[in-house]
Amino acid sequence: NPSKGKRYTEEQIIRILKEVETGTPVAEVCRKYNVAEATVYRWRDKYGGMDESQLRRLKELEAENTRLKRIVAQQVLDIDALKDLLGKAW
Repeated sequence: NPSKGKRYTEEQIIRILKEVETGTPVAEVCRKYNVAEATVYRWRDKYGGMDESQLRRLKELEAENTRLKRIVAQQVLDIDALKDLLGKAW
């Protein structure tokens, strides 16, 4: 179904939310963009009050967080491997 999944980019979502923030009724925004009110409220919970530079920063931080989690996971594996080696050596 082509309507499933992300139809709007995060940048577009922020622009849509700006309309609500500047006084356009949620129901009108929902009709205009063909989204459910629950979707607008979910977007507002996640992106409300953000501008595009803040969104870019959020994406950068999320990417950095993912990278750091991978590093930590690899370190845990390395430590476990070293413990196994040391355990066998004694």
